[in-house]
Amino acid sequence: MASTALRALALTGVAALALAGTAVPAHAGRHRPPVEHDEQITFQEWSRHPDWRTGTHRGTRAVPGHRAGITIGRPAGTTEFTDEHAGTTSTWEYATWTSPATRIGFDATELVASWNADTPAGTWLQVELQGTYNTGDRTPWYVMGRWASGDADIKRATLDGQGDPWSSVWTDTFAIDDADAGVLLRSYQLRLSLYRKPGQTASPRVRMLGAMSSNVPDRFTVTPSRGGIAWGRELPVPAHSQMIHKGNYPEWGGGGQVWCSPTSTTMVLEYHGRGPSAEDLAWVTPGYTDPQVAHAARMTWDYEYEGAGNWPFNTAYAASFPDIDARVTRLHSLDELERFVAAGLPVITSQSFLDTELDGSNYGTSGHLFVVVGFTADGDVIVNDPASSSNAEVRNVYRREQFEQIWLRTKRYRADGTVASGSGGIAYLIKPADQPWPVVPGSTNW
Repeated sequence: MASTALRALALTGVAALALAGTAVPAHAGRHRPPVEHDEQITFQEWSRHPDWRTGTHRGTRAVPGHRAGITIGRPAGTTEFTDEHAGTTSTWEYATWTSPATRIGFDATELVASWNADTPAGTWLQVELQGTYNTGDRTPWYVMGRWASGDADIKRATLDGQGDPWSSVWTDTFAIDDADAGVLLRSYQLRLSLYRKPGQTASPRVRMLGAMSSNVPDRFTVTPSRGGIAWGRELPVPAHSQMIHKGNYPEWGGGGQVWCSPTSTTMVLEYHGRGPSAEDLAWVTPGYTDPQVAHAARMTWDYEYEGAGNWPFNTAYAASFPDIDARVTRLHSLDELERFVAAGLPVITSQSFLDTELDGSNYGTSGHLFVVVGFTADGDVIVNDPASSSNAEVRNVYRREQFEQIWLRTKRYRADGTVASGSGGIAYLIKPADQPWPVVPGSTNW
C-alpha cells in the first residue's frame, strides 16, 4: 500500500518537463485517431535464452528451453552476508550477471525494476541498478531489492538511504531528485546476484529481469481517453477484503489498510487458478478466514520498508507460482487498460485520492491498490476494491473520468490544500505464461 512517507517520496522525482509525447492508438479500430500522450514510458526486459547469453557472466549460465532463464553454473566464490533484519551472518556461494548497457530511448526521471524467479530453499537473489545520466556521469550501484519467495533464509528487503547528488532510491523506485536541473537518466545496467548455501546444488533461476523507465510530467489532471474497447465486459475475479484482516498478524502489518497490495495480488492469482498450497498455509491459525491473503502479506513483506506494498515484491510473489508472468509498469490511459480486460486479464492499479474525488468510495487514501475487473456498458470502471468492509462488498463501480484522473495524475491536493504526489499510472500486470500480452501499436510499456 502506498500510504507511508517512503511511498509518497517515491513519486516526487517525476519530471516537470512537458515532452513531445508518443502517439499510441487509442482504439482497436483502424480508423480511430491516435491519442497524444505527454509522458514517455518503456519496459525493457531480458527473458529469452539469447538475452541471457549477453552481458557479463561471473559464475552464471543461461538455461535454454521454453521457460529460459539464468542460474548459477560454477559459483564465482563465497561471500558473507549480514541480514540485519534477521540478526544473522551467513556464508553463501554466489554468481553474478550484469546486463549490457541499455539505452532507454529518452531521458527518464524514474525506473522500477521487476523480476520473475524461482528461489528454492537455501537460495535468494539481489537486483542492483547502475544508471548513466545524460551528462555521462554514472550513479552508484543501487540495491533495488534482496528477495526470496520464502522468508526462512533471508528477510526480503529494500535498502534505505541510497542516493547521489542527482538521484535517490525510494523503496522500489529510482527517482531523479530534481528534473528541472536537467540531469536525467539516459541508460542503465542491471546486475543480478544469485546466492545459495555452500555445497548445495539447488539454485535460484531467474526467468525475467526487466525495468520500467518513464518520464511523466507534473500534472494534476489528464486528458480523458475515449474508451469503447472493453465496455460491457466484466471478468469473474474472486473478491477479497483486506479489512476483514484488521488486527491480525501484527508482525506483518496487522492486516487492514496496509494489506491492499497482497490482497489485490491474491485476487488476480486466484482468477488465474493459482494460490498457495495447504502446506504453504500450514503456519496460518486454523480456521482463519482467507488464509491465502495473510500468506501473501507475509510473502510480500519488505522488512526495510515495513510494508507489504513493495510493487516488484508483489509481482515477484505472483510469478513464484507455476507458469505466471508478472511485471510492474505504467500504462498511458484507460484505453490501454481496456485492452487487457478485453484479453481476459484483470489489472492492478495504484492511486491516491480524497473521498470527494471518487464518488462511492466513502474514504480517502494517500495510496491504494484496486483490481480493475471490467467496464460497464457506459465505460465506467468496475473494480474489486479490497478496502471494502467485507468480501461481499468488494465489487464497486467508479466513474470513468474520476478513476482516470486519480490513477494517472502525478500531483494532487491534500485536504489541507498542500500538494502531494500521485502514481502516474502504475500497474501490476499478471498473466498465464502461455497467454501473450496484448499488442498496441506504438506502445512499448509492457
